[in-house]
Amino acid sequence: MTDDSSGGRRTKVERVMDRYGLEDWGERLEAEWIGDGTERTSLRDLATEFNQAVLSAAVRDAGSSVLETDIDSLYRTLTDDDVSRSDAVRKRRELERSGVDIDDVQSDFVTHQTIYTYLTNVRDASLPEEDPEDRIERKKETVQRLAGRTQVITESTLEELGNAGEITDREYEVFVDVRTICGNCGADYPIADLLDQGGCDCDGADAA
Repeated sequence: MTDDSSGGRRTKVERVMDRYGLEDWGERLEAEWIGDGTERTSLRDLATEFNQAVLSAAVRDAGSSVLETDIDSLYRTLTDDDVSRSDAVRKRRELERSGVDIDDVQSDFVTHQTIYTYLTNVRDASLPEEDPEDRIERKKETVQRLAGRTQVITESTLEELGNAGEITDREYEVFVDVRTICGNCGADYPIADLLDQGGCDCDGADAA
């Protein structure tokens, strides 16, 4: 693992890439952000993906084997404020026993602002102009992708807790349905339908 070398001062993303052998992530981050042939990914999601890659590399370097779904769950346990402190402490101790310096690893996590600085200042990347219809479609896909991600995380969490005997070990089915209710008329829409039709078609003047 290396740190800053001679020459101009590098961004944190560059230093972390070098340290964990993630050099190929530079091109990946740019492609996902600008949507190079795919749906564009937000800076916050890019930071999460990058940090999970850092965590995965640290676990792998320590000689441990963790599946991608476990890395996702592990990262959430370490960073999500909604996770109980006892669960976070337990995971940290497990990592430390496996030879992972989790304090050191977490200090290498980056924020979405750091990702933005890297993409714009180092890779000179910028977002292309987009058609309003394309923007709606992209936002709809983002919501659907996040719903799918929530489903996967929930399924992984239930399986992990069931295997640990912390909840009854059963075959659970998880459903994530994102819906919206118009504050004016009370109409209930699946989010995709609402976006496709350009919002609720009720008369806003009828609001009480």
